[in-house]
Amino acid sequence: MRNTTKYLIALAITGFAFTLKPPKKQIFLIGDSTMSDKVLTALPETGWGMVFSKFVDTSNTVIYNSAKNGSSTRTFIEEGFWKPVVQNLRKGDLVLIQFGHNDEVQTKPQSTTEKEFQRNLTRYINEVKSRNAIPVLLTPVARRSITAGGNFEDTHKVYSELVRKVARKNNVSLIDLDRKSQALLQTYGIESSKWLFNHLKAGQHPNYPEGKTDNTHFSELGARKIAEIVYKELIGINPGDINQHFFKPKPKQ
Repeated sequence: MRNTTKYLIALAITGFAFTLKPPKKQIFLIGDSTMSDKVLTALPETGWGMVFSKFVDTSNTVIYNSAKNGSSTRTFIEEGFWKPVVQNLRKGDLVLIQFGHNDEVQTKPQSTTEKEFQRNLTRYINEVKSRNAIPVLLTPVARRSITAGGNFEDTHKVYSELVRKVARKNNVSLIDLDRKSQALLQTYGIESSKWLFNHLKAGQHPNYPEGKTDNTHFSELGARKIAEIVYKELIGINPGDINQHFFKPKPKQ
């Protein structure tokens, strides 16, 4: 009888230990259509957040791509996308914050002024920190815009600098995705850089029977290249020991 009791106690302790397994680290992505998941009818347009998830070790980490098409720093809050992110944050979680594309175009209804943009970014930072989580700011990823002289044009000059300013002021990590992605475009050159974006000829894809020329949203290749930049930058700054939550390449035999 005593042996049976000891066995049951041991079994109960083991079961309790399993229930105490630490929760997985959470990574939240918030931003606009360059980052967001895409519906089937939008493919092959691909948000870089869709590919970034492939770098994550799902044994100890879960990633939520909360980015939404058309969002600015203001509308992401107003339309209720931000609240559930904050409510589900736990200590040590990571939040990647990338806005600017829609904030900076003053003809869009979701645009923000420069002061409002900075204020909204600061709100995101403060609310993430209030949950003992870790914010990381990203400058908006580059568009493929060509000047009359045949050179790549910096289309985020003002709002990217505002992101850098907010990062410095609030002492938070920054990934300068604008500059890094501009360098990527330079590497590919004017013509070949089309491969990185959703450029399709008529009849090339059933979702776009008349073709598509989109210099803002990525092809699968472009999304993967941008995701690689973010991944490598995070490894470099390692906020919240995030390196422990990425897949490790197997050593060569």
